[in-house]
Amino acid sequence: MRHFLFLQGMPCDFFRLVGDELQRNGHGVSRINLCFADWLFWHDPRAMSFRGRLTDWDDFLRRFIAARGVTDIVLLGEQRKYHKQAVALAHELGLRVMVTDFGYFRPDWITLEANGMGRDSSMPRNPAVIYAEARGLPAVDFAPVFKDSDWRMSLGDLLGSFGNMVLKLLYPFYQQSIERPHPVIYFPAMGLSLLLRRLRKKHNAEKCRQVGKRPQPFYLFPLQLDHDFQIRAYSPYKGMRDAVDEVLKSFAEHAPENSELVIKMHPWDPGLINWKQWIGSSAKRLGITDRVHYLEAGVLDEMLGKAIGVVTVNSTSGLRALQLRRPVQVLGDAVFDIAGLTHAGGLHAFWCSASAPDPNLLDSFIRLLVARTQLRGVFFHPAGKRAAVSSFVSRLLMAKF
Repeated sequence: MRHFLFLQGMPCDFFRLVGDELQRNGHGVSRINLCFADWLFWHDPRAMSFRGRLTDWDDFLRRFIAARGVTDIVLLGEQRKYHKQAVALAHELGLRVMVTDFGYFRPDWITLEANGMGRDSSMPRNPAVIYAEARGLPAVDFAPVFKDSDWRMSLGDLLGSFGNMVLKLLYPFYQQSIERPHPVIYFPAMGLSLLLRRLRKKHNAEKCRQVGKRPQPFYLFPLQLDHDFQIRAYSPYKGMRDAVDEVLKSFAEHAPENSELVIKMHPWDPGLINWKQWIGSSAKRLGITDRVHYLEAGVLDEMLGKAIGVVTVNSTSGLRALQLRRPVQVLGDAVFDIAGLTHAGGLHAFWCSASAPDPNLLDSFIRLLVARTQLRGVFFHPAGKRAAVSSFVSRLLMAKF
């Protein structure tokens, strides 16, 4: 029998439900809570709290693992401060680490991968290995089965974040890992941003239609969240403004003069950066104002399908673009940044010499990626969560993982 230790997870009861199912299968289950938000979603006899300093975490965890006979550590995102130390310790002690997050495919997939994601992913990058390991794997049906619950996710995040702030004395030395603004700033800004976009829905839809009707070919650059670990840990940029500036400058100097660039806001952007002003000022300075369009909203698949190429730091929108056979330039570390799938000649050359992905390699890569890292289901909506919990437990108990 194995003993599973759960660390921080999504702001919901997903990890606890997985633990329940593992325990019903006869396995040991433990949970360490690092802050009030962790406690909020799992506070039964299997859970205990760590209230020490980050500098004490390694020794505490080492003793805990030895005392409980831990064989597996399960966590959300390997780049959190406490999780980075836990992963390093697990590797030292020969324990298995399973990392989860939202899926590489949307809307109803979640990721469960050994050791980590992005640069830390165990997915092969050699096309020959991908072909060999994908041989015999079934085709994937991506027709949506489940719908997740945005309001449940937002409510859980809100309660956990404000609970951490108001009840800080319960975990006085906890250090938050997510580099987003303080909750008093972030959540009102997020609410205002969503409200303004709702009020401008007709205007944004009309702008999307106008851009789509223009005869000039366009490249698409979907923005990512400035505070996301995908940017802070798995890219060369300190934030998205650096990436935007690099893309605009390269586009101005190297893209065909008859082409245009469409930059799309992330749907969960809190609006703390005035992207319209930032992009407009940069485009004016570079002399490309009439060739650059900023969109607050839009149906991503429609935009990807019309684009002649897609630039991304490492967003899953890049993987979706590959599925739609669009040329893709990756600027950071991405599991799908593989020769034969994405452009390998650099951003400057991308504008004129990019090519669509190899369809056979793409098919093999997707089948292998799903088989090794993806589970059908969602974290927050009850129906999809039940399915995800069942698949999650089955994957955890597979010997090869």
